[in-house]
Amino acid sequence: MSNKLVVQEAPHLYAAENHTRIMWTVFLSLIPAGVFGVLIFGLKSFWIILVGIVSAVLTEALIQKLRNREVTIFDGSAALTGLLLTFCLSSAVPLWLVAAGSFIAIAVGKQVFGGLGQNIFNPALVGRAFLLTAWPTPMTTWPGPKQLFDGITQATPLAKNFVGTSYWDLLIGNRGGCIGEVCVLALLAGVLFLLILGYISWQIPFSFIATVGLFAWMFGGESLFAGKWLLQILSGGLILGAFFMATDYVTSPLTNRGRLVFGFGCGLFTAVIRIWGGYPEGVCYAILLMNAATPLIDRFTQPKVFGVK
Repeated sequence: MSNKLVVQEAPHLYAAENHTRIMWTVFLSLIPAGVFGVLIFGLKSFWIILVGIVSAVLTEALIQKLRNREVTIFDGSAALTGLLLTFCLSSAVPLWLVAAGSFIAIAVGKQVFGGLGQNIFNPALVGRAFLLTAWPTPMTTWPGPKQLFDGITQATPLAKNFVGTSYWDLLIGNRGGCIGEVCVLALLAGVLFLLILGYISWQIPFSFIATVGLFAWMFGGESLFAGKWLLQILSGGLILGAFFMATDYVTSPLTNRGRLVFGFGCGLFTAVIRIWGGYPEGVCYAILLMNAATPLIDRFTQPKVFGVK
């Protein structure tokens, strides 16, 4: 303990963990979902993932060079951003669109704010929101499992014209959707890994998922999908977003109370968009909206200073 305590400006207590190890560990935890995404949708998914990661890393290196900053592409943050972005994409998107999304995610979502630790919004979701606005057709075309080269598309469970599926299909990824979000079991394997290591806490995912399920149960109505709360939880990008994006250290609150509020807000916006909105998925925009509220949440949930009224 005496070797770790340094009497100078913060931080005073040093641990063996660092951001590089955390980034690569989270990256590793997502590999099972990526492998199953490739197995489910075909080889093109692999190239989408590869292009997304490489484009993000190269964009980070280029901008840091232009700014005369140290190139930190090996810390894993850019690679993780590229991976998370591709997990939010359909396997039908062209590769140039993937590269454009990675560029926006790094350049606008991260580097424009000063780089790692200073960005306000989750960079991967900034890239996805841009792509969805700029090119909505390829971003909302989802080939079904093993149908990528047949040109057959399939509605996702969140779509209004969806005709139903089993819970087991939702767990193993036998449905249309984005590359990294469909196999819930693979995602949960990565989640368990991160929870054991203590890299993510339960507050944000629990309050996020519980709020979506509660609102689906209360206000879903009699439609085929909306009122089935478990289908709401297992469908779309809720598991990916709640555990791997909403829990981002930089863009989420610091306190446990703040994390519960943050998760509730994410769940509320997601449920509103899904149930009453015109777009079937709301996870991306819900997290971005709550990212903007994070400083305010931290301000009102920070513990009182000892001895101060």
